[in-house]
Order: sequence, then structure tokens, then C-alpha cells
Amino acid sequence: MSFRKCTLPMRIFALLVLAFLLPLRIAFGQSAASQLPGGSNKRTLITLDASLPLPEVHPLPMKIDGVSPSGHDLEVNNRYLTFDGQPWLPVMGEFHFSRYPETKWESELLKMKAGGVNIISTYVIWIHQEEIQGEFDWSGRRDLRHFVELCAKHGLFVFVRIGPYVHGEVRNGGLPDWLVAEGPVRRNTPEYLNHVRRFYGEIGRQLHGMLWKDGGPVIGIQLENEYLLHGADAGAAHISSLKKIALESGLDAPLFTVTGWGNPDFPAREVLPVFGVYPDAFWESSLKKLPPSEAYLFNLHRDTGGIVVDPQGTQKEDGVQKTDEQKVSEYPLLLSEAGGGMQVSYHRRPAIKTADVAAMLVTHLGAGANLYGYYMFHGGTNPEGIRTTLQESAAVDGIFDLPVVSYDFQAPLGEFGQVRPAYRTLKILHYFLNEFGSELAPMAPVAPDVRPKGPEDRSTPRVALRSDGEHGFLFLNNYLRDYPMVQQKRLQFRIRLKKETIEFPRQPISVPSGAYAIWPVNFDLQGISLRYATAQLVCSVEDKAERYYFFFAIPGVAPEFSFGAKAVRSLQLPSGTSSRAGGQIYVRGIQPGAGVAIHLTSQEGKKTHLVVLTSEQARNLWKVSIAGEERVVLSPADLFQDDESLYLRSHADPRMWFAVFPSTARRPASKVPLSRTGAKGIFARYDASPPPQKLTLHWALLRKAEPSSPVKKGKYNAVAPSDADFAGAGAWKLEIPRTRRDGLSEIFLDIDYRGDVARFYQNERLLDDNFYSGAPWEIGLKGFLSDEGPTDFLLKVMPLRKDAPIYLPPGGWPDFGASGEIAEVRRISLVPEYQIRVHFDGRQAPAN
Repeated sequence: MSFRKCTLPMRIFALLVLAFLLPLRIAFGQSAASQLPGGSNKRTLITLDASLPLPEVHPLPMKIDGVSPSGHDLEVNNRYLTFDGQPWLPVMGEFHFSRYPETKWESELLKMKAGGVNIISTYVIWIHQEEIQGEFDWSGRRDLRHFVELCAKHGLFVFVRIGPYVHGEVRNGGLPDWLVAEGPVRRNTPEYLNHVRRFYGEIGRQLHGMLWKDGGPVIGIQLENEYLLHGADAGAAHISSLKKIALESGLDAPLFTVTGWGNPDFPAREVLPVFGVYPDAFWESSLKKLPPSEAYLFNLHRDTGGIVVDPQGTQKEDGVQKTDEQKVSEYPLLLSEAGGGMQVSYHRRPAIKTADVAAMLVTHLGAGANLYGYYMFHGGTNPEGIRTTLQESAAVDGIFDLPVVSYDFQAPLGEFGQVRPAYRTLKILHYFLNEFGSELAPMAPVAPDVRPKGPEDRSTPRVALRSDGEHGFLFLNNYLRDYPMVQQKRLQFRIRLKKETIEFPRQPISVPSGAYAIWPVNFDLQGISLRYATAQLVCSVEDKAERYYFFFAIPGVAPEFSFGAKAVRSLQLPSGTSSRAGGQIYVRGIQPGAGVAIHLTSQEGKKTHLVVLTSEQARNLWKVSIAGEERVVLSPADLFQDDESLYLRSHADPRMWFAVFPSTARRPASKVPLSRTGAKGIFARYDASPPPQKLTLHWALLRKAEPSSPVKKGKYNAVAPSDADFAGAGAWKLEIPRTRRDGLSEIFLDIDYRGDVARFYQNERLLDDNFYSGAPWEIGLKGFLSDEGPTDFLLKVMPLRKDAPIYLPPGGWPDFGASGEIAEVRRISLVPEYQIRVHFDGRQAPAN
């Protein structure tokens, strides 16, 4: 019906309805545009003002003696670290030497280095070194000195966390039983300090000559851990006493730190507070997924991790809760415990995904972090105790049970050295920090004009900028663990700098749910200004005096580049289109790949090339050195190097390839024949196929599990089955015939089971254990196999009850059928990990 055909009363009524609804529509449209991007056809413009003066940089009120005998200078100011006078933003990864076989330390340290880690942090766990009073053990996997020597050999810095209390999911937090039984600990009592003096003295002897002041790699020492006690003989007074004893023991490093979460009392002029954040919390008593975490916001305050363990859920100790922000604001934001994964406890078994870890790196860098330290970066296994097992347990502290042996932590590198998907994704971000961190470190964080109301706000864009007023990096995060974010539609950004304003991209973009990114703003490309890019910068390399920059495209976001036209003599595009407007050159339509996407020549004649990889290619990118020259390598194999060779490892598939850029005149050689198979974009590709190995495994059920009793409840949480309970577990015998192992770096046992707790034995010795969470269980077997004949193992699985008061991740609960409990093994298989060693022997490589 047309309006003209309406009667007069109907027309009046229609006009009144329109008059009432129109303001509501306008109001709703404004709300949708500002709070729910995509709810309106209008763009969402986010403004970040970096035109204000930068925060002042000034020395800290403490002595930092950071000059090494070779003249290298390590210092720290109120905002960032410096190395040889230049801003420094290193990556630190935790790897516990006493939780890993010493014969494999070197390859694992090289993996960490290949992943972009600069500093190795490690606990010295007292109960691992002196379980029996007066009997110190610094041999084998407890050999601290050898571990630090290997770090020095491969150019890795070391941060030693000497406790005495470390927590670390260790029995008594790492304090020996005899010490705990003797009297008060973690206070300035003469008896306790005398024992600490003896322990620190032993560490000092182990590290003699290995400290930074001696030309060694040890640049930092952490005192205590999660120390929240207050009082006349505790708090700052106790930390001061520990530092004094450390110095008397010869433990003198440029940096002394304490953990800063939980509002600790620490001596302001003697130590630096460091912080942490985790994607989940095995210590929480909740049996549900946790609420949205503020770890995925761009928070400008320090204490976002909720790390302090309190079984009643208040996350406080001695009446103290969050850290006093004013007290720590004069220190740089340094992270020592950004969760590289998460341990599982018996009652709570979270499953950590790659984005859970990587998105936190983006949000904390965007919020101003200037040291990013992971706990853990490498998993491990607890050593065998002499009198007790050495894990944290409800029997000791009354709170929760942890696996007896496994300390996998779902880390980027697993307890048997497995390279996880998170490792490859984090590596990309680490390469960026390794090369461009000196530019990022002095940049101050800038908040946008529109911010989320809190961690539960999943519709407002999450954005931050770091800038020095002229250049910057834009940080985006559209990921939140366990809670899907909305797709951010029609986004644009307005960056106000001191002398100009940059608005980009030219056309509004959509950012998919789950995406996170770091994009450059006014980045210098050898004299050409990259005004912005909606692709992520990774690293660069030089070839014949021409610089190649490697970016990658964020899935779902079209790469767009803009350059200041005045400095560009020429621009060439193998794909995509360019246009000019307002003194800028805009490039769109690039097809990501391994070839050059943009060729640039500056007015001075400098040639610069931009490669825009796919996200998968970026995960397969490795930065290496061949004969002292920087190279980048593409390979789906796991790759690391020492001074002589590249090592490639492949899980299950013997076929491997690697592609090098720039090409090298040195011929790659290997015991496995290599073939030059042409080019992959700008990369020279080589293929190798070690002979496949057929691995044989025999396994059979010995006995079915007996019906189980209800899970016991401790003071706060469910309690894990005891050793006695395993008498009724389901049992399977495994036999592995004598196996050829040449060409294999590892043999993994892959176990797909359904149950509560599984244990793996050899001759009644417990080798590993697993709290079921829905994922297959992987065990590295090579070190346990016999060279003389077949090797036998025993697998036990306790039934999982449907009514068990535990948390399993979504999809983790199995189908119980009618019985209400389950203990079954569906599959057991052997998976080889192949290895080839490639040496560049100096002979001329073939031209083809």
C-alpha cells in the first residue's frame, strides 16, 4: 500500500511511528558502529595519538655493573634494556637442566636458539642438588656448570634462578625435606640463612668464571620466587639478605630480579621486579573453563597473570592481592613467566593451543613489554628421587597433585624435544624481535580512543600502538582463549604522529576472529618510507648489497602496502596493482608466495625487495648462518644448526627438503644424497630422502582394569590415584624388537588411550606418566631401547569415571557407554623421527 492511498488518520499514525523509531535507529546505528563493528555499513575508525612527548628515560637508582671483559655493556633504564648502548628487546626461554638428559642438552639448546631465543633461564632446584643433607650432586643431568658451558659455546645468555624457593611444581617448592623439617624457611632466621649460604656457595663454585663479569654468559640472577611474605625478618629485608649472600658467594651479575606479581615487598634499589602471565591456571579449583582472561587485552598495568596460588580462589597471600602499580612504574616491563604452555594437575587439565600463547605475546609487546621470557619454553621430566618422588603433590602441600614424572608443560618444545606448532608460530615473532627489537624497545605504548570494557567484551576492537612519535608498530588482537571473538568489519586506523597523521588502510578491512598481528607504521626501507603494511614483518637478509625484507599475510586480511612516493625512483610488481594519490604509492592485490612481491629502487639507487609469504611459509621460515653469512631457509622440516652443519628432522616422513636464499657458492653435502630440484620462488631448493625405517611393535592386553572406586577428594581438590591403586589398573605389555636407529634422532611411542591416569614402566621403573586430557600421549623411546635385543615395557591405565570431579577441556570427555567408567587403549604405534645433517663443504655448488 502506498502512503498516498492511506487515510488521514493512518498517515498521522505512520508519521508518529516514524518520529518515534528514527531516533532509535540512529542511536542504534551509532552504537553498532562504535561497539559492534560489522553491525553497520559505516567504517570503524580507531584513533591512536602518538603525538605527545615520550616518557622520560633515566637510569635506575641501583648499581648495574654490566661491562664484560671483552667490553660489551649490558645496562637497564626505567624503560628498557640496552646492549652496547643500543636498546635491546631479548627473548628468554625457560629450560630446566635437571629435568632433561644431559646427553641431549646441546641439541635442545640449539633448537631454542633456532627458534629465536636469546637467553636461557633455568632453576637451580635445591632438592634436585642436595636431597640428602650434605650430599650435593652436580653430575649428569644435575651438572649446572656443563649446561652453562654449552650455552656459552653457542652464544646464548643465561639467567640463573637460584631460589632458594622456586616453586616450579617441585616438592616443597624445591626446598629439601630435611630443611623444611628443621624449622622456619624463607625468613631471616640464622639457621635458615646459614643453609642458604652453603647452597649459594655451591652454586657460586659451579658458576665460577661463567658470570658476565668474567666473560661468561650469566647476565642475571633471580632471588626467591613468588615471595609474598612480609615482616621484620621477611619481605624486603629477606631479599636484601639473599642478595648479600649471593654476592658473598661470588654470584655477581648485572641483573638481579624478583617476581613482581602479588604485590611483593622488595628492596627498591637492589632488584628488578619481573612479571608473568598464563593462558590458563592448573592451580584453580574450578572445574569449568575460566572466565575471559585479561591476558588478551592490551593492559598497561603489570599484574595481569593471576599467578598467585590460593586454594580458596582469592589469589592473595598475607592479605595482599594485586601489585601496587605505582611501586613498579619506575621499572621497565620485563616478563619472566609468560606461559609457553600450561602444566596439568590431576583435578584440572587444560589443553593449550598455539594462539593461546602467541596472542599473549602480541598483547604484552603492544602494552610495553621489553623482555619476553617464557615459562616453560622446553618441557622435561622430573629426575628420580632417592627417598621420595620430587613432584608437587597434595600429600606435601595439601592443594593439588601433579604428574610424578612428566613436566611437559605443553611447551613449544615438549618433554622429549618434540617441536610443537606453537614453536613455529612463535619463531616468526621472535625473528621480528631479534632484528627489529632495538627499534621497538624505546617506543612507548599508546592506547586507542575506543577500548574494550573488560576481558569479557568480545566485540570492541583490541588495538594498541607503540611509537616514538615518528614511527611505530600497530598491534591487533582478535583472539580470546575459549571465547570466540566477533569478526571486526570495516576497520581503519588513524595514527597521529608528531608531524603528521597516517590513516590506513586505504579501504576498510575485516579482521577475522582469532587473528592477531603486528604491522609497521612509517618503517624505513633503506631510505624509502613504508607508510604502513597490513602484512607482518618477520626479518631481512642481504644479497649482493640489496636488502630483502620478509613479510607474511595474515589469513583473511589482504596485504596492502603504502610508500612515500618522493623517495621512490621505481617500483615493480610481479603481481597486484599500484596507484598514486597524495604523494603516496599504494599497492594491493599481491599474491603471497616465495617470490619477490615488490621491487623498490630509491632515488639514491638502493634496491629493496619485499617478499610476502603465506602464513604457512612463514612458519617454515628459518634464519640461519652459513659460513658466517646470514641466510633464510624454507623447510617444513624441523631445523637447527651448530657452527658446522644444518640439522633437519622430520616426524614420520623421511622425505625432506630445504630451500636457501641467498644461494650459496658452497655445495651442501650430506651422507644422505641431496638433489638440487630447481627453485622455490627466490629460494634454491634441495631434496633428500633417507631410507624409510620400518619399526615393529608388539603389544597385548595383560589384564583388564578392575572396577574403580569414586575419586577421593582432598582438602581442596580431587586427589590422584596412589601407587597402591595401580594394582587394579588395566595393563598392557609392549615388546619392541632390536631396531636399527641410524638416521633416526628419536623414536616416539604414540599411545591413544581413554582413562584417568596412565603410567609407563621399564623393569618396574616409572619412565613417564600422563593425566588424560583427550589428546594422544607421546613418549620418546630412543634412550630406553636395548642395543642387544628386544625391549619390554609395561603400560598401566587407571579407569576414568564419569563422575570424576576433574576438569577436562572441551571434547576431552570420552563416551563411557553404560559402564560409567573407561580404561582402554585404542592404538599404540612407533613413529620415527628422521634426521639428516647438511654440511656446506666449500666446494662450488652446481649452477643448475
